This record gives sequence, structure tokens and C-alpha cells, in this order.
Amino acid sequence: MADLIDRLAFHPGELEAQRVAGTAELAERVRPIIADAIPHGASDFLARQRMLVLGAQDRDGRPWASTLLGPEGFLSAAGPHTLRAAAGVVAGDPLADVLRDETDVGTLAIDLVARKRLRINGRWRPVDGGGEVDVHQAFGNCPKYIQARVMPDDAPADFRPAATRAGTLNERDAALVSAADTFFVATAVDGGVDVSHKGGNPGFVDVVSPAELRWPDYVGNAMMMTAGNLGVNPRAGLLFPDWETGATLQLTGTAEVRRAAHPAGGPATGQETVFRITEAIRTEHSFPGGWSAPKYSRFN
Repeated sequence: MADLIDRLAFHPGELEAQRVAGTAELAERVRPIIADAIPHGASDFLARQRMLVLGAQDRDGRPWASTLLGPEGFLSAAGPHTLRAAAGVVAGDPLADVLRDETDVGTLAIDLVARKRLRINGRWRPVDGGGEVDVHQAFGNCPKYIQARVMPDDAPADFRPAATRAGTLNERDAALVSAADTFFVATAVDGGVDVSHKGGNPGFVDVVSPAELRWPDYVGNAMMMTAGNLGVNPRAGLLFPDWETGATLQLTGTAEVRRAAHPAGGPATGQETVFRITEAIRTEHSFPGGWSAPKYSRFN
């Protein structure tokens, strides 16, 4: 994320995270992929998607990650600087209130089958039937750590969500996190919000306690946007979908990126993120269930 002076530049938190990770030179080389318009040719990609991951802050400044769902065509590029979404979050979602007004958002259109993703961050404004995002940043991401899975064709158009709130994880939610191969994380700084995909083999997220999670940081696009935002503002929101049942687990809390005491192997950088939960919301029937079994990324 970049500040209001230059949204296409890295902010100080990102620059520091790049320095610590040793990716500053590479990050500067890839920085030109960040644009203030939807990439040419992305309209068809957006029109094929049936899910948009969205991150924003609630009225108390706490980030949450959520999803907008719809049939093919519910996402569209209404011009090079506007993303249109003909959908809203489900009733009871922690972002439902703020999305009734203008607010900063981070969004991620992700095709899990093709392992393609497009991040579009900007300013949300509500419109009839959904909302539009004035694009501040747009860029594609690499296919690393995306587990391929297919949404069922008969996913219901209408959901009847039932939410349960708690301060920590119960055994069922801890089991979902422990088995996860995919989650999404929302972070925020003054002037912007970002939402990112995280993936790995099942078990890459460690449930340290009912109030604390930990996961290794993997080699990515070198820009260190999530870590950079956390260096400025430690608040974060996580989203864990239950691909089988159609439930979602949304967490908000604080996160810290630190050097791992026992670095993981494989693609791990030697750093890890520790997340401390302040609120957990499990919502049944908020998401399509019955997705196909995953095909794990070769990068895992």
C-alpha cells in the first residue's frame, strides 16, 4: 500500500520490510507493475470470477477480510479506473455497516483453478445492487502457493448466514485453521487497505493457543505489502473459508512479523508472522460449500 502522496510508491513500512527481508532491489524492479488503473485485458478475467475477497476496517478501525459472491459477470471494469461489484457481503458480516458508506478497501479477484489473481485497492462507494471501487492500485500477482479448487456449479445464489462471535477459537475453529491450506489477510495504513492470499500445505498455520496463530512467511513478489503495513499498523483481519461446508471463519486482531526461532524449510524466508486474536466470527451458510478437493501448488 502507498500513502496519499504517491499511491504507486512504497511507503516507509514496506521499504523497511523489504530491507529486512533482503528484497529491496527486486521490489524496486517489480514496482512498475503497480498501476492506478485496471490492467489492459483484465476485463475478461474479472467477468469470469464468481468471488471477490474484500478487506476493510470496521467503525473501530479493526481490519476484517470477507467475500463478495455472485454469478459470472457480477464483477466488471466500469472503465479503467473503476471496479464494479454487483453484490454485497452477507447479513451480519462485520463489514456490512461500513460498506453502506464510502470507505477504503483492498480487493482480490482470484481464479483458484487457473492460479491467477488481481489485486485492486481503492475507495469503495455503495451503488444500487453493490458497490464500485475507485482504483488507487491495481496489479497482478504470481501463482505461488495457490491450491487449485473448483467452486460447485450449483452454489446457491442466496445464503442464510448464522454467525457466532467469540473472543478465542473453539476446538472446531482451531481444527479448521490447523487443516487450512489457504487463507486471506487484510491490513491497513492511513490512506489505504490491502488484502492478500496466503497458501501452503495443510498445517502451515500453527494454532499456538486459542488466542494465537503463527505461520511462516514464504518467498513471494518481494514487495512485502502485508509485512510493510503491519510494521506501520499491527492490526489485521484473517478469513478462513471452510471449502467443504460453506462456513467462514473471520478473525481480527494484531500481527507481528519477526525472525523465526525455528525456521521452516522449503520456500520459507526465515521470518514468521504471529497473530493474536481479539475477536472471532464463525458464520455458517455464508459461502459456497462442496468445492473440489485441492490440487496443491508445486511451490509449496
